[in-house]
Amino acid sequence: MNRREFVTGLVALPALVRPASAEVSAIHLGTQYGLPFLPQMVMEDRKLIEAHASSLGINDLRVSWRTMGGPGALNDGLLSGTIQFVNVASPSLATLRDKTFGTSQEVRAVCAVQSMPYVLTTRNPAVKTIADFSAADRIAVPTVKISGQAMALQMAAAKLWGFDKYDRLDEFTVSMGHPDAMQAVVSGQTVNSHFSVAPFNYYELRVAGIHQVLSSYETDGKHTNGLQVTTKAFRDANPKICNAVRAAHEEANAFIKREPKAAAEIYLKLTHDKKNSPDDLVAMITDPDIDYTTTPANLMKHVEFMYRVGRLKHLPASWKDLFFAEAHDLNGT
Repeated sequence: MNRREFVTGLVALPALVRPASAEVSAIHLGTQYGLPFLPQMVMEDRKLIEAHASSLGINDLRVSWRTMGGPGALNDGLLSGTIQFVNVASPSLATLRDKTFGTSQEVRAVCAVQSMPYVLTTRNPAVKTIADFSAADRIAVPTVKISGQAMALQMAAAKLWGFDKYDRLDEFTVSMGHPDAMQAVVSGQTVNSHFSVAPFNYYELRVAGIHQVLSSYETDGKHTNGLQVTTKAFRDANPKICNAVRAAHEEANAFIKREPKAAAEIYLKLTHDKKNSPDDLVAMITDPDIDYTTTPANLMKHVEFMYRVGRLKHLPASWKDLFFAEAHDLNGT
């Protein structure tokens, strides 16, 4: 053994005998309302994160869930460290990653959650397309300008009127959580239109006088609706927990596809939904437009739009730049 090999051995020795750093004993996950968050509801009800964490050697992991009305509160919770994982749409992921780029708190995705369209409804009979909206209308979105629905409306406006008019409808949008927006549209108060997600668009379209104006799939094809994200610092310190969360998503998605009625019953139980039967929700869950999958779809189209309108300083080269390396095996776009 030469001197270099001996010194290298001495340096490496403490790493061999030092106990591995313990991962955290509790995590908080943030969600919002509606069927885009069904996988998390299944994960919560069936304690899938806890089970996968245990199989990776992390026993008695405490998992709690927090439901919020829009991405703004979720983003703040993640950056403040009060929430370790949040399920957000592509605009929030791109914004969070851009703000934290190159830092230990850089935000990236563990996996996608699902692909699902945003559906714009209205009770204004004069509105047949987005070109018919006027100052007399108010369109509810989860958070103006930054939510997935707000950006989908901008992309539709850019397609119709030209890119420089992408924000033409912004002045008609208001921030409102989906449950409140649905009640407002149905009752005819506060707002008369709602850019929503399942199941709220299904509820609204059952009501006489409410009709669909636009599906976001019409603008940019099938796209990811939600992504499970965390910070680089948390992922680096807790790789097993991150792997457990990804595995829990895969198991939840398989469960939803295999047993949609059981998944529907979990949704009804956790949301206290009194408007639907399990069979009603099964029809929504099995809609061909809804795909519970961890693989991202059309993510870069949304990110490139945000960069073009000046909301991002750093344009990712591909969708993989928005995900941790463990997700690069996915066949995403």
